[in-house]
Amino acid sequence: MVAYLEHLAAESGRLRAAAAGALDEQVPTCPGWTGADLLLHVAEVYLHKARTMAAGEWPQPWPPDFTGADPVETFDAAYAELIGQLEPRPFADSTLTWYPADQTVGFWARRMAQEAVIHRIDAESAAGLPSAEIPVELALDGVDEVLTCFLSFASTAFPQAFSGALDGLDGRVVRVEAGPSSWYVTLSPTITVSAGGTSDAVVRGEPGDVLRWLWRRADDSVVAIDGDAELVHTLYGLLKTATQ
Repeated sequence: MVAYLEHLAAESGRLRAAAAGALDEQVPTCPGWTGADLLLHVAEVYLHKARTMAAGEWPQPWPPDFTGADPVETFDAAYAELIGQLEPRPFADSTLTWYPADQTVGFWARRMAQEAVIHRIDAESAAGLPSAEIPVELALDGVDEVLTCFLSFASTAFPQAFSGALDGLDGRVVRVEAGPSSWYVTLSPTITVSAGGTSDAVVRGEPGDVLRWLWRRADDSVVAIDGDAELVHTLYGLLKTATQ
């Protein structure tokens, strides 16, 4: 099993360190945000999940007012509150989530570890730092999460968010290869993800690079594309909506 809490701690620490040194700098991967905005955003996300688990319902009113708040101190307090909910509870415990198929504490442990690694990449870009490698197990898990819990789920739960982009999909398949693992993504009005099949196009790379690409934190230079490149770029465009 992926060591989510260990990854959450490590990635949150890297995120904090990078963003704290770039509070007034723009975040290239999040246009319009500074490093301070990034820290406050992640603090808000952490607090929302912690308070959802504590209360068993979505917190209201929301969001909190961070006017005048110190970004680093706010981030630290939010992280502490999140860990205070995650550490003592078995991952199998029931809790409210936005994903109907998984209403457990483990869902939030996974989601927050993945939240931390993607925004750590953002913080590094703001600070002008070389981006650290993503641990392979976390990257592979993240590829599965973004394809299944974001892209496929959004196509069924929120099809209107795609502004008609799903309507013209004809069932062709993109195989996403990350190191030793593959996902077959069927691009139809209801997008599905499976472990096998045939494909019309392939996008492949090292697990960390594929995760960055799927989350639009990297361009085509980090992956290889075979077959129908236009179909791959259709997938890339759909991910923009699914991950917003």
